[in-house]
Amino acid sequence: MADPKEGMRPVVRFAPSPTGYLHVGGARTALFNFLFARHAGGTFILRIEDTDQKRYQAAALDEIFASLRWLGLDWDEGPEVGGPHGPYFQSQRTALYREHAERLLAAGVAYRCFCSEERLARLRQEQEQARMANGLGYDRRCRALPAAEIERLLAAGAPHVVRLKVPDGRTVAFHDLIRGDIAYASAELDDLVLLKSDGFPTYHLANVVDDRLMGVTHVLRGDEWIASTPKHILIYESFGWAPPVFAHMPVILAPDGGKLSKRRGAASVMDYQRAGFLPEALRNFLALLGWAPGDDREIMTLEEMARAFALERVQAKAAVFDETKLEWMNGVYLQARPEETLLADVRAAWRQAGLDDAALADEGYLKKVIGLFKERSKRVGDIAARSLYFFRDPGEYEEAAARKHFRPEALPLLDAVLERLAAQEPFRADALEALFRALAEEKGVGAGKLIHPVRLAVSGVSFGPGLFEMLEALGRDTVVRRLHRARAHVAARG
Repeated sequence: MADPKEGMRPVVRFAPSPTGYLHVGGARTALFNFLFARHAGGTFILRIEDTDQKRYQAAALDEIFASLRWLGLDWDEGPEVGGPHGPYFQSQRTALYREHAERLLAAGVAYRCFCSEERLARLRQEQEQARMANGLGYDRRCRALPAAEIERLLAAGAPHVVRLKVPDGRTVAFHDLIRGDIAYASAELDDLVLLKSDGFPTYHLANVVDDRLMGVTHVLRGDEWIASTPKHILIYESFGWAPPVFAHMPVILAPDGGKLSKRRGAASVMDYQRAGFLPEALRNFLALLGWAPGDDREIMTLEEMARAFALERVQAKAAVFDETKLEWMNGVYLQARPEETLLADVRAAWRQAGLDDAALADEGYLKKVIGLFKERSKRVGDIAARSLYFFRDPGEYEEAAARKHFRPEALPLLDAVLERLAAQEPFRADALEALFRALAEEKGVGAGKLIHPVRLAVSGVSFGPGLFEMLEALGRDTVVRRLHRARAHVAARG
């Protein structure tokens, strides 16, 4: 099997099934297909494989679209990929698959199988035992049904499937661009079902027919599909078609080396959005799960990743989903984002924390608060959770800090700060810093003796953004009111 002709632009596809939400493994597959297509000026097709009607979920389909758009993975549309418009839905193409199944029946490389589910289940058990004992292949009983018997069963309306005749004694080999040469003995393969008894195609038939008709040149997918590849090659051969080039992505593991689970990285893409991650951070992180640009870069735009992407740099070794690194990367992107582009997400998080629309009406103030916290946060929700005292007076003070900074000897210092702040003009960070430095020198104390109790008084906690920027953002009235309240608290403590 050879690569496409010299100079041919690749056509790739991402083909999710709407039987569940788009998880990070599927998102990584979509991203690699997108980057591969964009790198070479090719075409990226989105195809919805929705022929499994029993497991179809409309909500999952909506979230697949939302996830891809949130990640910025726009699919191509147009007649050059069999359009006129994408994405493609396999459920709308069933007549096409039935037509191709009939072609294989007419060519004698497929047959109708009337076996019941119960018989097949029994056969699978018996055959597995036989194969383990002496290497026997699969039962091919319905291949030998006389034509008259087939006609009788069809006339009686007997349910049946269409199966491919897997040749005996064959080695089905293919070259994987990531994993090298792979081979399977045909005896290991069942006569796979092409058309189900309800008239819908199986994944295998629809996959091959669509890839062929859409001109797919490269199939980039997860390594769980390796075992399906020899089956697909046999279907290609049955039609007399040349198969595309295959590349199977490395598996993604949890940090402990085990399988990803809901608690260990296998959340859906939109779960990460709801958890406060930015799309550019998750996208950048996923790109580095099994691929590297060939230099020391880790932070890259989508365009930079597309320019650098090459399948030769995708490794077969399993990749590890390290959420600590994802959080670090998200923090880097948070710092780089302009405040106005974070406003909608942080405002939603503030609402979830209990703030009403009146408190969130002043966009200028909101952006100022976001600017103070984004460099100290790893998730969008961190900004909201840590900044609530910018909207309501602290209900209590951090106890350990209060024991240290709210001692009786702090009262005269708080009084001095109150007196100066009430008269300070302008109420800007630079002027406020100068005020504090001068007052500390005048009182013969270190600046921390003023800074720490004042921070605790206005915020209720001992950490946060720079004090002087915080005081400026809060404004004189709020700062003075909170200092009076804190002074009363210190006096009451004794």
